[in-house]
Amino acid sequence: MGWCLSGSKEFFVNLHESLRGYADANAGDPHVAACLAFLQEADRPFHREHLAGHFTGSAWLVSADGEKVLLTHHRKLNRWLQLGGHADGDSDLAAVALREAHEESGLTGLHVEPEIFDVDRHWIPERKQEPGHWHYDVRYVVRVGADDAFVLSDESLELAWVSIRALVQAQDTDESLRRMATKWLTR
Repeated sequence: MGWCLSGSKEFFVNLHESLRGYADANAGDPHVAACLAFLQEADRPFHREHLAGHFTGSAWLVSADGEKVLLTHHRKLNRWLQLGGHADGDSDLAAVALREAHEESGLTGLHVEPEIFDVDRHWIPERKQEPGHWHYDVRYVVRVGADDAFVLSDESLELAWVSIRALVQAQDTDESLRRMATKWLTR
């Protein structure tokens, strides 16, 4: 599929450089400052066992025509979100985003753009034996191939192709999704 499970120093350095470049292009974004600080301070920032928080990789999974994004009605959080998940030790977050997009949608022939599209730091509430913690989420554009017929995974209550323009206009759109939709329409 084109991804690898790494965790090497090379990808760690590349992520730092990519986040710095993203910060320069998005001055004042508090999420990227938090991600950079966490990357510098945490001992194992790509492992979910780091209980205070950890990095995740997400996919802004767009249709071939660029008009729709595939969203998941997340089973655990009961919210509509972009696809994505835990790095599980992999510091190549573009590869994580690509892997998660495939695993959560069943789509094949996906392509990830290597530059960071968006970053977000958000709180994940306590659930069962898992304490509340921060997700430092790095998001990448993932493009669908010729076939956009998805398969529902166990992680989702539902998947849906949603108009990106409708996300910007809807009153109840999550702030993070609205930010990404606006970025997409103005790029």
